[in-house]
Amino acid sequence: MIEHPQIIQGGMGVAVSDWCLAHAVAREGAMGVVSGTAINCVLARRLQLGDIGGHMRRALEHFPIPEIAEEVLNTYYRAGGKGADEPYKLTPMYKIKTSLAGLRLTVAANFAEVFLAKEGHDGKVGINFLEKIQLPHLASIYGAMLAGVNYVLMGAGIPRQIPGVLDSLSQHLKSRYKLAVENESNEEETYTEFDPAEVIGLPSAYPLTRPCFVAIIASATLALSLSKKASGYVDGFVIEYPVAGGHNAPPRGQLQLTERGEPIYGPKDDVDLERIAAIGRPFWLAGGYADPSRLARAMELGATGIQVGSAFSLCEESGVDPELKQRALESVKQNGVRVFTDAIASPTGFPFKVLPLEGTASELPVYESRPRICDLGYLRVPAKSGDGKIVYRCASEPVANYVKKGGDEAATKGRKCLCNALMANVGQAQLQKSGFTETPLLTSGDDVIMVTRFLSKGSTSYKAKQVLDFLRAPPKSDEAAAGDGEVQSFTSGNQRVEA
Repeated sequence: MIEHPQIIQGGMGVAVSDWCLAHAVAREGAMGVVSGTAINCVLARRLQLGDIGGHMRRALEHFPIPEIAEEVLNTYYRAGGKGADEPYKLTPMYKIKTSLAGLRLTVAANFAEVFLAKEGHDGKVGINFLEKIQLPHLASIYGAMLAGVNYVLMGAGIPRQIPGVLDSLSQHLKSRYKLAVENESNEEETYTEFDPAEVIGLPSAYPLTRPCFVAIIASATLALSLSKKASGYVDGFVIEYPVAGGHNAPPRGQLQLTERGEPIYGPKDDVDLERIAAIGRPFWLAGGYADPSRLARAMELGATGIQVGSAFSLCEESGVDPELKQRALESVKQNGVRVFTDAIASPTGFPFKVLPLEGTASELPVYESRPRICDLGYLRVPAKSGDGKIVYRCASEPVANYVKKGGDEAATKGRKCLCNALMANVGQAQLQKSGFTETPLLTSGDDVIMVTRFLSKGSTSYKAKQVLDFLRAPPKSDEAAAGDGEVQSFTSGNQRVEA
């Protein structure tokens, strides 16, 4: 019988939930979660910056195939770091058949991040992926499993295929993943494949343990569907409400917007927790639950515990660039912040929470000065062109390119390059050939103001342990009263959200 942790630290990408944060959380008995999104690029850029502290090289020293680790270092490591006026060397873009070098980098990067998060303690570590970014899944999961990851978590889509992938990869078996290909007929099926023997070459006897799989969802219907129709066993669910940061599930039914342009969530988006509890598997509640009374209430509703992201996002151990982190904390503390749920920013089509901050891509004039370019390509999706060939397109790439590939120009309006902006969040902003330096775009849950409670008088930062100590403290009497009742309401702009 697995003893699941009560508190899950949310997986925030790109590299906001890095190994350092997950390590700090897991040492305290909660589940530390690293983000697997774009982790190949993160590793490559850390190496190009000189691998400050030597952590990446230390992790790669433990990679089970030394020749592959050496290959990665020879390609990307720069002793002393690249010059400030030099662009980063790009990593191979993912395709249905990604290059061998690209696959090996992906395996090694996921291994390194999980290895460092698990180093020196017996706590539980998970890795978070977005189902929407399908092409790297197989290599990423295999790399995390080589490092002994305990949990795989996935949202932003319907991760029905992942449990079976975990089953096969834990035995070093060749695996495949059916891709969502735009304009593909119902009779057609396109898969990406990954063969551990060909890419890495470990013996089949090399021990691997299948991690638990936790699906991040927003409805009881999806929980029931996954429990019955997934390719293998789903070990649990995170029920994420629309006040959570990052990508949110779209409202059910026809999309309606507030005057500010934010999606409106209503009664159709309520989650039937009794139906989820009746499935008989662990579940955690996320989005507005970073409070002792909310944790107690979640337990009363049958949950195993809660997932908390935003409270950790600006702590000392998070991967957010220190200067940017300090600016964000000061802005929240001095001005208060109303997070904006942008219905169109993300090329995924999912609503995306944006933390307004001066000088970042949250400001339209700042973002509109950016020349459109797609040089990372994580949010590209495969599509069938008119001649039946596969093309890769993203609604935030140059408009002419998108249209040439069969995309609708209207779909490009208001889209932002999250790939480059999120890399900038963690101090890895690309200097483009045009001379433009990519700008950050922070995300957070609607309750970001709560981080100020961790800033004691005169302090300008806080640690992950302070968040955990707060969450584990007994609720105060007024907090406990606030947790009474069958329905709890949160306000997200003009959105109605009930939990």
